[in-house]
Amino acid sequence: MKIFQIDAFTDQVFSGNPAAVVPLEKWPGVDTMQAIASENNLSETAFYTPESDGSFKIRWFTPTTEVDLCGHATLATAHVLFNHQGFKEKTIRFASKSGLLTVEKREGLYWMNFPSQPPKPIPVPKLIPDALGTIPIYTGMNVDLLILVNDEETVAKMKPDLLILERMEARGIIVTAPGENEDFVSRFFAPAVGVPEDPVTGSAHTVLTPFWAKRLSKNNLKARQLSKRGGAIQCKMLGDRVEIGGSAVTYMTGKIEL
Repeated sequence: MKIFQIDAFTDQVFSGNPAAVVPLEKWPGVDTMQAIASENNLSETAFYTPESDGSFKIRWFTPTTEVDLCGHATLATAHVLFNHQGFKEKTIRFASKSGLLTVEKREGLYWMNFPSQPPKPIPVPKLIPDALGTIPIYTGMNVDLLILVNDEETVAKMKPDLLILERMEARGIIVTAPGENEDFVSRFFAPAVGVPEDPVTGSAHTVLTPFWAKRLSKNNLKARQLSKRGGAIQCKMLGDRVEIGGSAVTYMTGKIEL
């Protein structure tokens, strides 16, 4: 099998979020894909196969489990198709567990079109203040738990208790605040699915985009994820869909020997 490692949501290597991409002609067993993802030990490994109608089927695995949606590994897969696999059309269509996803190359970025997942307000979970070391301004839920805090500095300096966060009934925990130079900033923690902190999380912005679009009364947003590697994300609100834009660069190409 071919394998690519792509840094997503960045225009230079050693930043953004690394994802592995494995092109396939037919699907191996789930155990094999999970073993490859575990061996890669990246937050996500994407596998894809071509479909007869010119689209592709895509699946994503963390080191411990398969997930229903992953943004940065979808971005990485589009980069592989456009730059390494000779894809010539303007738009890539992916069939996934989250329905139809598209990626279009324009304005110097890859633009992913995903379903919007606006959070619904919930009471502050009892363990969150202890886990994060701060009292949230707002908490909401839609797949991930969204935590709004006062400012960018609070997000940047946060040292959460991952053992507590692992017990939360959510795929991951998004911590966000207004940005100093962007519309908003965030970090993403998902120890429950084997990702203590994800460097840049495209899928989290399906929750963040509708939240901040409503809060700031604007549909075009600039965001930054404040992990150690960091990454820049462009967000557009489109009714019940969101567009998430970013760059990607190739770090490594290789071959898996099985």
